[in-house]
Amino acid sequence: MSNMFWIAASLLIMLALAFVLYPVFFHRSGRSQQLDQRNQNLLAYRSRMQELDAEYEAGVLDKENYEQLKTELGGSMLDDIPENEAPVASTPGRKTGMAVALLSILAIPALTLVLYERWGAMDEVEQFITMEQLGGGDDAGREQQMASLAAQLQAKLEASPDNPDGWAMLGQTYMRMEKYLQAAQAFQQLEQSVGRAGGDDPSRALALGLAGQAMFFQYQGAMNAEVQQVITSALELDPNEVNALGLLGISAFGQENYREAIGFWQRIVQVAPDHPQRDSIEGGILEAYNRLGETPPESLQASIQASSQPPAQAMKSDGPAVTVSVSLDETFWNDVPADTTLFVFARQANVNSGAPLAVARFTAADMPLEIRLDDSMAMSPQNTISSVETVMVTARLSPSSSVMASAGDWQGSLAAPATVAAGEQTPLTLVIDSLLIE
Repeated sequence: MSNMFWIAASLLIMLALAFVLYPVFFHRSGRSQQLDQRNQNLLAYRSRMQELDAEYEAGVLDKENYEQLKTELGGSMLDDIPENEAPVASTPGRKTGMAVALLSILAIPALTLVLYERWGAMDEVEQFITMEQLGGGDDAGREQQMASLAAQLQAKLEASPDNPDGWAMLGQTYMRMEKYLQAAQAFQQLEQSVGRAGGDDPSRALALGLAGQAMFFQYQGAMNAEVQQVITSALELDPNEVNALGLLGISAFGQENYREAIGFWQRIVQVAPDHPQRDSIEGGILEAYNRLGETPPESLQASIQASSQPPAQAMKSDGPAVTVSVSLDETFWNDVPADTTLFVFARQANVNSGAPLAVARFTAADMPLEIRLDDSMAMSPQNTISSVETVMVTARLSPSSSVMASAGDWQGSLAAPATVAAGEQTPLTLVIDSLLIE
């Protein structure tokens, strides 16, 4: 497409040159116009002489009138075409025109390129082309092409960073590629670009909320200081930024602070009633009330009844899920304190990085336990267990209560990926049978 741009530019330059050169090469000088007039007068004189001769021979004119008219015609001819007219030796104006033409041929293309380099927007054109290619089809075989195009777009944005649409596209692309750290950096650049463009605080907050979400995924759901700082900055700009509120709700739910989770999620429903993930958010609120052993407000139940998802499904979690039975190998019974935090999480099969699709938190004292991992345990409404066909389920005992694996944790996984399915399932056996050394 850039080749087409330069072809079009070349055609326009040629058109501009044509306007300049045409008068130089095809201009008719005053001398040429005089010669044309002289030739026309000569033709008129000869034609009239032939008429006089014909009239004299036919007897229409006598000899005296014939000679008189012939003399008068000759005198008129001498007045129009002087016999002693001096020829013009040269035409200096033409030489000047040729000089102007040569200078134009050199100056117009050069000046066009110089001015376009100074005031043009070729970098934005190239960014737009790359963005269009990134937004193309989602064929399975284009992952490598997407990585290449993302690298190209990032290089162009770093050279010309004032392009909010470009940074937003780059961040979304890295999220799809599960390169969460790069996505977070792109969204942070988006916030700065929006700020330089004079964007409002909610727009900047949205960019930071997306950056916090990417970091949250990068650290597998850990609300560490870096994630907290970004979320705090987003809420300072806009206290109702929904991505930041959603992350705080997920974090609170994972720490069994169900009351706080309800508060964060209810704010999202209040400030963004048309949120595309409202059903999932209300399902999370309902689950939080269920775990508190409280009856949810009637307004919440009515809202869920009006949605496409029946409330029974949200309460009983009959949707797509995986059911596992988690136990601890008897070798470690005497080594694991009863209050050790237990995480059970599902991640898309054959994917070793990225945020889990579902996660639950218990303690070692709860084992053995049977759990059904479903969408109500999602870390993000955009990444749910129902969106994939198979998952790998892992259970980890963490003395530090950190979701990040570290030396000293006890861990176990299913022997093979599990199929995500709806309805009742036979629990799959998962045994925590190894101690992480490093």
